[in-house]
Amino acid sequence: MDNKTSITALMSSFGRAYHVENTKEPIFDDTKARELMTDEEYSMIADYILSGIDFFAPDKKDSFENREETLKYLVNTQIAPTPLARAAFCEDALKTAIHTGTEQYVILGAGMDTFAFRESDFLKKYDVFEVDHPLTQEDKQKRIERAGWTVPERLHFVPIDFTKDDMCTKLSESGFNPQKKTFFSWLGVSMYLNRQAIENMLQNIASLSADGSDLVFDYADAGLFVSNVKRVQNMLAMAKAGGEEMQSSFDQMSLEIMLSEYGFLVYEHLNYNEIQNRFFSGRTDWLSAFEHINYVHVVLKK
Repeated sequence: MDNKTSITALMSSFGRAYHVENTKEPIFDDTKARELMTDEEYSMIADYILSGIDFFAPDKKDSFENREETLKYLVNTQIAPTPLARAAFCEDALKTAIHTGTEQYVILGAGMDTFAFRESDFLKKYDVFEVDHPLTQEDKQKRIERAGWTVPERLHFVPIDFTKDDMCTKLSESGFNPQKKTFFSWLGVSMYLNRQAIENMLQNIASLSADGSDLVFDYADAGLFVSNVKRVQNMLAMAKAGGEEMQSSFDQMSLEIMLSEYGFLVYEHLNYNEIQNRFFSGRTDWLSAFEHINYVHVVLKK
């Protein structure tokens, strides 16, 4: 990811904000996401999504009665499913980990994550480290200031350029304690990296973490780049056009072998069908699990 505010992070934040405002049964209730955007910015993103109807779903161009229905269809089919479900999966896993001794939380590629401002009780007991590119983080801090939020004492911003900086050093300088059991989230990132960069991250996490630490991340399966599903093709094209081209995919066995090489044992692994059943079953608002995107929760055993 180059030196700019991540377009992907902003679109994911919009998806979470829109979802809370437009459903009575949220998959993930991010009550703070909307506050990180101005009204003008929120409206501009909505207009941008609407202007893409010919790209996203040309066969649906004349299917809706009004602007609101069209926007809801586009957001719920193209933008929101993965940011919602992976966040719900991750924070459910974090709550479980707290009961088994986790004492600090590291959010890798934090983007516009609002956990530290939604979960005030957590921040009274545990440290949270948001790790991201310096420019993305600078933009987020300006948004936090504009929203009038108070930054919790236990929230630590850790700006890292992964092409230049050592993550272990940067975290240590920010107060990270390698002796404490840690929960790491790494969402919406792995598919944009090549295999070597992914292995480097796994090695870094393993080297600085206490035994029993958790890692939750999402990844693309082996069918991603050959998929004939229109919205998958849309996602690939959008990522490339935005300068954040997707680079990696794995079959489940290969991924689990790679994880085991760095000491990670799989605690839970959800494929497309399992994600659909857990988070989207019975919905009638066009929301459904995104094809070829999988979630995994692993535990470090040294």
